[in-house]
Amino acid sequence: MTIESASRKLVAEFSSRRTLRTGSLITTVFGDSIAPRGGTVWLGSLITAMSEFGVSERLVRTSVFRLVQDGWLQSTQVGRRSYYSLTDEGRERFAQATHRIYGEPSTSWDGQWTVILLADVDAEEKETVRKELGWLGFGALSTSTLAHPAPDKADLDVALRRLDITDGLVVMSARTEINAAAMRRLAQASWALDDIDERYASFVQRFRPLIAAYGKSADVSNKTAFLVRTLLIQEYRKVLLRDPQLPAELLPSGWHGTAAYQLCRNLYRAICEQADDYLTEVMETAEGPLPPPAKAYFKRFGGIDND
Repeated sequence: MTIESASRKLVAEFSSRRTLRTGSLITTVFGDSIAPRGGTVWLGSLITAMSEFGVSERLVRTSVFRLVQDGWLQSTQVGRRSYYSLTDEGRERFAQATHRIYGEPSTSWDGQWTVILLADVDAEEKETVRKELGWLGFGALSTSTLAHPAPDKADLDVALRRLDITDGLVVMSARTEINAAAMRRLAQASWALDDIDERYASFVQRFRPLIAAYGKSADVSNKTAFLVRTLLIQEYRKVLLRDPQLPAELLPSGWHGTAAYQLCRNLYRAICEQADDYLTEVMETAEGPLPPPAKAYFKRFGGIDND
């Protein structure tokens, strides 16, 4: 199977899903492709790119409108053309997600935990806190206790500032001293690791034919590279953002997240340049083509310009 035929099969399978969420796919395109290249795009070129996934113009317009209503995107009118970019909140959330999606897994852990106590937070605010910190991988050890062994401190500070709950919420440090086996069992229950592991295994099974096909022939069109890269990140982030990214000491044996990261990293590195060429050809801003990617883009997956 060639990479072109493997890619067509992947896109056809994706487009045939009854639960196709166009807004989610557009979010992936913005985060993976548009945000690192200036962050603004003409709606017409976004419609062109989304048509390659079998998404109609009507669905694109409806989904973009909803993303505006939800506070992710904002629009600017220049003549008869509409240009869309991330809002301040959208950029903040994308930055948090970017750290997790493209960052390298932690290889060491000192046994420290960040623990957040919600005992004096009312029920409605508790749900808001759980949802907000769930983005960062915090799990519920009890109804009033959230914890994570290795959170990104900067992202946690941003999330706590966004929550703006100064009374009743306590942030503290703790340390695992004894009974590591019991801690692993608690982690497995608190974060539903079995379900996440199955999702990672499914991701690897779906994308393994593509990396195998690329290994046989690196001849891939720019359009195909864009389609594969977008669906790769779309499917990877759906699992990754559920994953608390716990240290290896707390994970079950045979964890498929490791293989999923390696596959995603290798395939992304292999096709990112051709995908960027497609973006340059198709995506427009009010000033012309998308600007070159920012320096931070080249640090994805440990350095996408490295062999």
